[in-house]
Amino acid sequence: MVKRILAALLFFTALNLQAQVSDAASFTGFARQHDSLFRDAYDHRDTTRYQQVLNTFTLRYNNLDSTTKKANVDRLSVALYNLCCIYSLQNRQQQALTYLEKAIQAGYYNYANMMADKDLNNIRPLEQFTQLVAPLRRIGDYPYILRQAALYNTADTRPLPGFTYQSKNDPGLVTLRKAFNLDSIAGQGSDVSQVLALMHWLHNLVPHDGQHENPLVKNALSMITVCKKDNRGLNCRGLATTLNECYLALGFKSRFVTCQPKDSLGIDYDCHVINMVYAPSLKKWLWIDPTFDTYVMNEKGELLSIEEVRQRIIDNSPLIISPDANWNHRSSETKEHYLFYYMAKNLYRLECPINSAYDIETNANGKNIEYIQLLPLDYFKQPAKTNWTNKNTKTAYTYYYTNNPAYFWQVPENN
Repeated sequence: MVKRILAALLFFTALNLQAQVSDAASFTGFARQHDSLFRDAYDHRDTTRYQQVLNTFTLRYNNLDSTTKKANVDRLSVALYNLCCIYSLQNRQQQALTYLEKAIQAGYYNYANMMADKDLNNIRPLEQFTQLVAPLRRIGDYPYILRQAALYNTADTRPLPGFTYQSKNDPGLVTLRKAFNLDSIAGQGSDVSQVLALMHWLHNLVPHDGQHENPLVKNALSMITVCKKDNRGLNCRGLATTLNECYLALGFKSRFVTCQPKDSLGIDYDCHVINMVYAPSLKKWLWIDPTFDTYVMNEKGELLSIEEVRQRIIDNSPLIISPDANWNHRSSETKEHYLFYYMAKNLYRLECPINSAYDIETNANGKNIEYIQLLPLDYFKQPAKTNWTNKNTKTAYTYYYTNNPAYFWQVPENN
């Protein structure tokens, strides 16, 4: 009897998982159709038709399994927010406030957009609006959140391993350098011009694709080859990993840095990965972002490091991004969105591998990958280090934590 019950449970569990996958795929198509219906109703300021579309969407959404619901919660909250916008544009203030509250309850936490969106000009002066959005400042006002994270602890002396940078004579890096003729791509100019030339080259060679995982073998040679063969792109981590290895192959000290939000609610899974490259001629690290083909400067046109950009966002000091900053040559990137919204959110926690080397993140049985996180004092307390092992790949991971920026931004030896 036990065996039969167990078999039945396994059978129904399998059916349930299949149903969830089918439900998710079906809802994705349904949601995309409704995106255009929402947009059309919004464009015509037609609240009656928008409400009808919303009712149909909500009814289907409420019948989803919890996993698919969670994956699509942003669609619902944005739909509610946009109906608020229509009512506000029509100066129907109470209806607008009602749907703003519903949008917030559904998970719309974009404080910066609420404070800047011209659609909400008719309700923003109202006391009820202020009361609704005030609690979101510590969740969605990213420059404000970053300012709370300005303090570090330079006296943090927890023992940490030293950063290492693989020699350009490593066989994998030599093969990479020759395979793509990186010396020619970098050119014979200054170290800074070489750094920028490699960034431009990769940005033009491999598109950004944030919707899919990177190839299983995560080194530059393999990932570029797979992208050419399958006509695909890489996410920001794949692009930064590839560029990092190209820099190492030419003898530059480089790390890829995962920039992460505070995310006190545990709902923001987005992060962004960029590069820090040491320029000997400037005696400093440089901010390099292959996803958006971006470097950052001060008002004098001097290139800045990640550390400097973070501090200037906190201080509200002048910042300039590279003039050709773009996403896949389809849309230009603005300083306001890139730095004061997207990166302000993601510059709260910073992480990079301790060993900067070729093929560092390809999974392998028995492999141990070590990372270091720089945390502000504003963040939740962390132990000196944590460990975990992926049960499927048997790859082990060790994470060290520090509140000391001097350790994280230390200049490479012999530079």
